[in-house]
Amino acid sequence: MDPSFLSAAKLAGLIRKGDIGCLELLDHYIARVERLDGRTNAVVVRDFERARTRAKSLDRRRKQGKAEGKLFGVPMTIKESFDVEGLPTTWGIPGLEKSAATANALMVERLQAAGAVVFGKTNVPLMLADWQTFNAIYGTTNNPWDLSLGAGGSSGGSAAALAAGLTGFETGSDIGASIRNPAHYCGVYGHKPTYGICPQTGHSFRGSIAAADIAVVGPLARSAEDLAIGLDAMAGPEAIDAGLQLRLPAPRLRTYAGMKIAIMTEHPLCDVDDDIKGGLQTLATHLKAEGAKVSFTARPDYDIALGHQLYIELLRATTSMGTDDPTMDNWAAEAARLPAEDTGYYALMARGISLRHRDFLRGHELRERMRRAWFEFFRKWDVLLCPIASSTAMPHNPHGNRWDRTITVNEREQPVTDQMFWAGLSCFFGLPGTVAPLGMSQPGETHAGLPFGVQIVGPQYGDRTTIHFARLMEKSWRSFSPPPGWE
Repeated sequence: MDPSFLSAAKLAGLIRKGDIGCLELLDHYIARVERLDGRTNAVVVRDFERARTRAKSLDRRRKQGKAEGKLFGVPMTIKESFDVEGLPTTWGIPGLEKSAATANALMVERLQAAGAVVFGKTNVPLMLADWQTFNAIYGTTNNPWDLSLGAGGSSGGSAAALAAGLTGFETGSDIGASIRNPAHYCGVYGHKPTYGICPQTGHSFRGSIAAADIAVVGPLARSAEDLAIGLDAMAGPEAIDAGLQLRLPAPRLRTYAGMKIAIMTEHPLCDVDDDIKGGLQTLATHLKAEGAKVSFTARPDYDIALGHQLYIELLRATTSMGTDDPTMDNWAAEAARLPAEDTGYYALMARGISLRHRDFLRGHELRERMRRAWFEFFRKWDVLLCPIASSTAMPHNPHGNRWDRTITVNEREQPVTDQMFWAGLSCFFGLPGTVAPLGMSQPGETHAGLPFGVQIVGPQYGDRTTIHFARLMEKSWRSFSPPPGWE
């Protein structure tokens, strides 16, 4: 039996039945990391001996008939930006590599309470601010499907480790597709939860405790079922908010039949590779045959282009927390220099970083009106299907500023940052977004045989709906498949 690419649910099931021990399974993944991770550079912080101690303890509990928790005994890694007691949390920032967290992030505590065995941390880009994963401390993470390509970001190490069979389960964070983009690039599953349902405590820049606007934390996995298990473990108010209670509604329908599904394959602000558009169109044919109502024109009633502009401005305002005063002054001067009609990424970024609080409040008011438009939309439609990126995984390109880089989409160069359109479509409004495998790039292309995913957007607190849709796709359309050469 080779457990390398099994789902976390199946791994836990094998342990509960006694088919494999916790320590035996952990050592299997540790051996794979030691043998194979030189190719991906995904698991960059290793905590093997403490994990072995915990696995031995869980083996004793299992023999006593106390194998509690849906992740019981599952070896897992954690995105480097989450605190794990005794391990460094650097966010890729040089100088922090000798730091040591004094406590676990709340998500780590909750996953361990569900039985998981944490044995390491996975790589991130500097400040989690890229769709590639590289930094001066840990180096570059490669995509297991093609080592010349990036694994995505900022949870690139998480997705690469899952795809290569180096871990049983993972976590990520997402403010600009940082769960969804790597899942799409590496052919795994990812879930960006509804804003606020999974506390961010212990996943914060240099110890800040206020929850960042837009940002969320959530699971990545090799199956949709695992996403549901991870969300159940991670979601719910923390102790300080004990007066609140989370009750996520069940999906309205259990099968495709009768579902109302909107599909968006492209938008003038962001071109999308023909393979991805074709994959969505072929999926639509399948959904119709299964009894679903499908529309390529249904949209929420607001100015989607304006919503994207607001997203970039408020996103960059949110991420400006660590900006020093001289740099802030420079960005304010840059924003003043640029013409008001310039709505390109660079101009929106400059305005966002230097945004006055009054202007932030005005943007937030518009966002709230748009959020209500989404609410009305999802009273009529169950989910919206759309891309999460313009193309399959892109070649490594560590040079220059992110906003100056380009990718090739349908044989044309396009700014990398155009893809932020698909990132913000759900996360700017606090909506859940699940990524599930959709298809593979076709032969004859520069990079053929690469996975790509679909973003499943649902109503606020509709997390169980979007994950359930991914489970339906897993059974009837496409499931995780390992990249070749990682046996």
